[in-house]
This record gives sequence, C-alpha cells and structure tokens, in this order.
Amino acid sequence: MKAFVFTTYGSPEVLQLQDLSKPVPGEQEVLVKIHATAVNDYDWSMVRGKPYLYRLMYGVLKPKINIPGMELSGTVEALGENARTFEVGDAVFGDISEYGFGTYAEYVCIHEKALALKPAGMPHDEAATIPHASLLAYQGLIDLGQIQKGQDILINGAGGGVGTLGLQLAKLYDAQVTGVDTGAKLQMMQDMGFDHVIDYRKTDFTRTGRQYDLILDAKTTRSVFAYARALKPGGAYVTVGGAIRRLLQLFLLGPLVARLTKKQLRILALKPNKGLAQIIALYEAGKIKPAIDGPYAFDRMPELLQYFGEGKHQGKVVVRIT
Repeated sequence: MKAFVFTTYGSPEVLQLQDLSKPVPGEQEVLVKIHATAVNDYDWSMVRGKPYLYRLMYGVLKPKINIPGMELSGTVEALGENARTFEVGDAVFGDISEYGFGTYAEYVCIHEKALALKPAGMPHDEAATIPHASLLAYQGLIDLGQIQKGQDILINGAGGGVGTLGLQLAKLYDAQVTGVDTGAKLQMMQDMGFDHVIDYRKTDFTRTGRQYDLILDAKTTRSVFAYARALKPGGAYVTVGGAIRRLLQLFLLGPLVARLTKKQLRILALKPNKGLAQIIALYEAGKIKPAIDGPYAFDRMPELLQYFGEGKHQGKVVVRIT
C-alpha cells in the first residue's frame, strides 16, 4: 500500500510517500480500505513536533507514530479473529485517535470500536470530515456549553470544520451566532448564515464591549480574563483547542476566575465518536452538512498540511485516497 510516512519532525515536507506492506488486523481490529481522510490540528502538530509538549506523547527525539491522520471513511476489507461488529464490505467512518493514527494511507488496521457504520446516503468525502469536528462542536456547545434556545453565541475560529458545523448546531437552537476568522473565510461564513462576522486581524472581539451567553473557541489565543470579559453574567466559555500557553493558563486560573465572576470557563476533553449517532441523525434529516475544502488528490498531502497550518482552508480539508 501507499502511505505518507515521516521519521523525523519538521515542516510537512518531511512526509514521504512510500510503498509499505498492507497491514494485518489484530484480534479485535478491522482492516479498512480508506477512501477519504481529512486534515486536523493533531496532524499539523504531530508532524512538526510542535508545540513541544506533544513530543511527550509522540516521541521526544523522533516520532513514535510514523503515519499521521485520524479521520477516515472507507470499506472493511478484513476482520481480526475476534472482531464481531462489522462484516467485510461494510462502509465505515470515524475518528480513530482513541486507538491510534494512520489514515494518511491506503489502508489502516484499527480497533473495531473506533468506527461506526457509514450511512448509505453519506458520501465518503463528507463522512471523512464529520467525526472529529462535528463532535468537538457538539460536545462543546451541547454537552459542556449547555446551549439554550435563543442565546447569543460566538464561535472563534469559525471558518474551519468546528466552526462551520458549530454554526449549524447552534441554529437548531435559534441562536444568534457571531463568527470570528479572517480572509476569504469571512465571505463563506456570511454565505453559510452567520449573523455577524468579525475579522480578528482588525477587531479583538473581547474588547468590543459586546458580551455573549456562550463562546466556543477553536483557537484560544487570549487570556482567561479577556474571555471572562466577553461573557454575559452567568455565561459560559468552552475551548476545544488552541495555544498551549493559553490552555495552561485557563486550566490553572479558570476555576478561580469562574468563582470570582460567576462565569464558566471550561476546556473540552473530547470523547471521540461520543454523540456520533446524534450527528448521523441530524445529517440524515438534512439539518447539518459539512463545509468541504476539496476533495484533493492524495499525492498533495504535504502541501495540504501546510495549507491547513497556514489557516487558508475553508471548512474541512478533505483528501480522496481511492
């Protein structure tokens, strides 16, 4: 099989397309022929080994994981001895990060619990974009943020996968939604239905004087005090990722600031694929649809990872493998 492999940390050019042996599934694993994958922050950080904190997980001096990628849509081609959930030929999809990585390849072996059956009416290109981003948005807005009807909501980093799906989830609650991003994404966000858009290069949303009931943040570039200032009394801030320094500050000071201000400041610890059944139901009902940047050819993977890292993408970057 062909796979993008890296053996040293660096810019996306360290990814090299190689011919490898097709993997063999373990006892509770399935072999999946991958039709499509997507680009995520984990991939960008894993390949570069930055922030350096990630090296504690992925290898201090050199990467322990050599094929990145965490989302897939594909077809089951073989079963491990004790794999019982799927049958050969089943179309599956999922965020596999709880059990491993390796979707920048034509095949992957992964624990059967990492996957779900793909709805027949969901194309592979769309299915590959949904598990990670939709559940960051779902768990952030609904599980942790406790979204309510008619709230005033802000999404920071709104032009990517989390933001575009988060908008659609928020609109199910008749929310007024403000999106923060920059560049060509702003027009896309307006076209998608954001009520207000803010260009972060021109305006700091935490200093406009406007406050929100709920903030969903995919970037986390400001201080915990700035986020508290942008919340209404009793409001909630939920981050799903961003700058490590700011996340650490939020972890350490968030509980204290919350006690002083009576505003909730929380970090989402994503539970991969939790809530995917609800997302599937919303998709099949026509209530959510991913915004896709692509699909692109597999051989462009290093270029696309750089494109993602520079923040130029609109929605989710999708790569068609077969």
